[in-house]
Amino acid sequence: MAEAIIKQIEIYKSPIRLKETFVTSLGPLDFAENVIVIIKTNNGITGFGECSPFMSINGESMDTCYVVAQYLAKSLIGKNALDIEQCSLLMDKTIFANTSIKSAFDIALYDIASQQAGLPLYRFLSGTNNKKIITDYTVSIGKATKMANDAQKIIDNGFQFIKVKLGESKEKDIERIQLMRAKIGMDTPIRIDANQGWSVNDAIEILKELGQYNIQHCEEPIARWNYMEMKKVKEQSPIPIMADESCLDHNDAKRLIDLGACDMFNIKLGKSSGIFKAKKIIALANAAGMKLQLGGFLESRLAFTAAAHLALTSDNIIHFDFDTPLMFVEDPVIGGISFDNKGMITVPETNGLGATVDENYLSKQTKQMIN
Repeated sequence: MAEAIIKQIEIYKSPIRLKETFVTSLGPLDFAENVIVIIKTNNGITGFGECSPFMSINGESMDTCYVVAQYLAKSLIGKNALDIEQCSLLMDKTIFANTSIKSAFDIALYDIASQQAGLPLYRFLSGTNNKKIITDYTVSIGKATKMANDAQKIIDNGFQFIKVKLGESKEKDIERIQLMRAKIGMDTPIRIDANQGWSVNDAIEILKELGQYNIQHCEEPIARWNYMEMKKVKEQSPIPIMADESCLDHNDAKRLIDLGACDMFNIKLGKSSGIFKAKKIIALANAAGMKLQLGGFLESRLAFTAAAHLALTSDNIIHFDFDTPLMFVEDPVIGGISFDNKGMITVPETNGLGATVDENYLSKQTKQMIN
């Protein structure tokens, strides 16, 4: 195997304010509190990675990621960046879980490996740029009338798919979709995400009621720990069920497939520890004939560029939830994916990830360097 020895790793806190408060059943958010990892090798290649920790989902924060990143960096200095499997195993040996910060390192390693190979990341992953990647745009939880108006604004702005955050109560959630459909009509597909907010019985009742409203799928209707009951929900729901918080990595995916618990998976690099394990989820889903969504947390275009490259590796990846970079008040990313006014995404054809971060922006952030 060729070598690209890791000689230096830079870790940055990257908090960016959102244009407006983003609310889910798990609580409100005003900032994307992210971490950027930059890995430099002895042969002059630099890889960029990013994560967006989410305390109530992966148990990490920007501050914990910043600290854990230093442990991971010290373990990786002197290692071959091109041996991604060994680097992944080493990170897992260094510390359990912490999937978000591991994903930032993973993305940077894949950036290095695909640059070394002289290929865009999707081609390095044996993908083909042969599909349309169209992101949805999300309506966060609020009063039903405001959510309906927000949905109309999304359509007016040209987006073709709407994602709606639910999970508060049966009556309120049903009213939200009813008012939304009354406002925007039935044509624009809606995807709903309860973020674990419903009981089993409420989930079944709500999904049965919402079945008439052209809902494409429902993400994580019940608590993640209650995954043994998800099959019951799936079997009674007229709306396909997508596992999100209950499916972090390939081990979770296999368990859910064996249980027949869901129709689809939502893959997020911040849950899977990055591309290396996400590929294993995709392989399992392909074997099971399951469709997939690629999503994320509150990453910038940097990490979503990695997700977009990965999206080009399987025909079963058909849904895309890449909208959060559009919610930022500033965009520090150079290169990377671009969005048109209908949510269509263009993936860069340059070697590697094809995305870096503005040096002026980085110079203003809290930084730690490991040599």
